[in-house]
Amino acid sequence: MDEAEPLARGDRMDAATEVFVAHRNLLFTVAYEMLGSAADAEDVVQETWLRWVGVDLDTVRDQRAYLMRMATRQALDRLRTLSRRKESYVGPWLPEPLLTAPDVAEDVELADSVSMAMLLVLETLGPTERAVFVLREVFELPYDEIAEAVDKTPAAVRQIAHRARAHVAARRQSDMVSPAETRAALEAFQHAVETGDLQNLFDILSPDVVLLSDGGGVKQAVPRPVVGARKVARLLAVGLSRFGAEMSIKPVQINGCPGLIMRLNGEIDNVVAMRVEDGLVTGLYFVRNPEKLSRVEQETALSR
Repeated sequence: MDEAEPLARGDRMDAATEVFVAHRNLLFTVAYEMLGSAADAEDVVQETWLRWVGVDLDTVRDQRAYLMRMATRQALDRLRTLSRRKESYVGPWLPEPLLTAPDVAEDVELADSVSMAMLLVLETLGPTERAVFVLREVFELPYDEIAEAVDKTPAAVRQIAHRARAHVAARRQSDMVSPAETRAALEAFQHAVETGDLQNLFDILSPDVVLLSDGGGVKQAVPRPVVGARKVARLLAVGLSRFGAEMSIKPVQINGCPGLIMRLNGEIDNVVAMRVEDGLVTGLYFVRNPEKLSRVEQETALSR
């Protein structure tokens, strides 16, 4: 065997690794926005790597777009499996929260796209619509590249993108919310927990606020959505009264937005995220399922 052959193969592997590492955070972000699950997104990244090492880099014109197409195909396959898992999920299903660095919040569009509220909106799209929306609206991939990723014509992708945009626009917040507004709402919540004074919290609940609690059948949680300020306030009054000095609260960045990590006797009990509109809390999200809390101990890097 020619001695140059293994060397050349090693050089190709080094080149493939270098390119993949440079795009890894991007690929994770694409997969996470499509799936809402960090564990499944990591699997997609790994599957993309295994396919990438077999690609002849000389034939790749746009490495970023090529890798995103590969990751999208893997995520679409996994999204269908995930949909079946959600059908048998106990209680409300919420996206897996991520502890994120300040730079994610600084990219306003990225922070909005990975926020708990937006991920819940994306859950109402079909798999192909979700992929098209994420690739076009968040990552600004050209229609022809998206078409290859979802196995549609560019014309069909344009129509899908139009429908997805309209669908999301009808369900998302009308205006970007400043971190300060969300932070103020979270401070009211933290004050209520720490002092037992719930009045400030009640004052910022929207009349049609929705509370979702995800325990996954492992931790106690509200089995279905709670709607309306009066019902949510009553539930919080009962729930928060159970916690005393054993509960500690830490303000953090969750999915690019202000959030809270609540610890009971030093162990993470739940993660709190909010949807705020016009200064009022319209969505209150509690993630308690321990299987979904592994990514709030260390920051997860996201990019676009």
